Amino acid sequence: MAVIAGLALAAAFPPVGVWPLAMVGPALLILAVWGKGPRATVGLGLACGGAFFVPLFSWLINVAWYAWAALVVLETVIFAVAALGLRPLLRLRAWPLAVAGWWVAQEAVRDRIPWGGMPWGRLAMSQAGAPTSGWAAIGGPPLLSFALALTGGCLAFALITVLGHGRPGQHRAAGAMVVLALGAAMAGNLAWTTTPGPGPTAIVATVQGNVPHSRSLPKVLRATTVTANHARATIKFAGQVRAGREPAPDVVIWPENSTDIDPSLSPNTYATIAAAVAAIGRPVLVGAVLDHPVRNAGQLWLPGRGPTQVYLKRQLVPFGEVIPFRGFLDTFTSLPSLQPQNFTPGHRAVVFRIGQIRLGDVICYEVGFDNLVRSEVLAGANLLTVQTNDADFELDGQTGETLQQLGMARIDAVTTGRAVAVASTTGISAIIAPDGRVLARSTTWKQVVLEARVPLLSGFTPADRVGSWPELVIVGLTLLALGWALIRRRQPGTE
Repeated sequence: MAVIAGLALAAAFPPVGVWPLAMVGPALLILAVWGKGPRATVGLGLACGGAFFVPLFSWLINVAWYAWAALVVLETVIFAVAALGLRPLLRLRAWPLAVAGWWVAQEAVRDRIPWGGMPWGRLAMSQAGAPTSGWAAIGGPPLLSFALALTGGCLAFALITVLGHGRPGQHRAAGAMVVLALGAAMAGNLAWTTTPGPGPTAIVATVQGNVPHSRSLPKVLRATTVTANHARATIKFAGQVRAGREPAPDVVIWPENSTDIDPSLSPNTYATIAAAVAAIGRPVLVGAVLDHPVRNAGQLWLPGRGPTQVYLKRQLVPFGEVIPFRGFLDTFTSLPSLQPQNFTPGHRAVVFRIGQIRLGDVICYEVGFDNLVRSEVLAGANLLTVQTNDADFELDGQTGETLQQLGMARIDAVTTGRAVAVASTTGISAIIAPDGRVLARSTTWKQVVLEARVPLLSGFTPADRVGSWPELVIVGLTLLALGWALIRRRQPGTE
């Protein structure tokens, strides 16, 4: 049952994407650990976590199998150790509430440790397009995860009551709990949906230039080809705009790594980008790797002026952009050679001012960190973009990583009440409305330019206003409940 619980959780996320399973998974895990001792609980936590994280992160095999194995083991161990907290919480009378709080707490731990955390696999991020997603606009993704886990807890409570041969009145009460919890969770979009009224709008375009499918090309040739592809796609699009076949965009967004060669150090790269910017005649946000020190940046280019403002990626990918234990790993893996120099992080939100547009940027991995996305909105952004490079994860045809990232971008749109433009080198690129609807999207391994008119909203959702407080309150109350359960267990006559 623990293995089935983990598989159900994995199937709630793309590429399978059956979102109701995000409620079924927690219920099955509770049934699996009900009445078990500490060792069995940890073992069942390992079984559930392994069945969850092995398929969830399968796309990482394309980069390095040992990186995938290490991440799976680490996340599974954290999940299994956290499962020990379920035992005392399940002794409380209101244990479905306590279990929902436990779920948010273990997600909060995995979001932060080690090395900055891994925010993939939060229940909330499986709900893009689901009627439950509106709860993210009220209390952020943690509140949505809480609602889903609470529904699963109530379902488990009902099954335990029925299987435990409770009285008919108890059966009816348990059934009512399930109906109420499920109804509340499914009413998310009734509780809050961002509906833009009259106000400013903008046409945003994202360029997916595509990259060479083979890894065997020399690094410099590959990098110049990627930049040339994005410039060529932009120039072609500019011709369609001049011919009146496409409306003129207010801003154009290139993805992360659209140039891996610092334009300030390469006249050819500079000229290639400048020609594309001149052709379209609009501001272009270019995903660039800048040197001295090495930084992952969103660099705004203006026609006739070249590069101006820069946003520097703040949350760097551990073992990707930053290699912990570099000397040790160099003795038996190729990771340090794949990234010979650590990137330097940025430290602040940057909002690009483009006419009426106030564009906030997050880069790839940052899409899953609520605080980073929210910081751009609080800094004044009325439009968000996610610049990403998914090519390495899709080489064998997998789409799990890019679809999971798209789901997170859609939940970010709901949470912040902002339109989000996702620009990827190879796909999936998309333009997302403030209510999470996908207005335009690409497929993978295709060169395409997406364009859509989006509202520029400046108001705040409740989630924007309350920030991280819902998560802090849920985790704090869960810790108090855990302490109370442990104290009661030690008191005579309380079992």
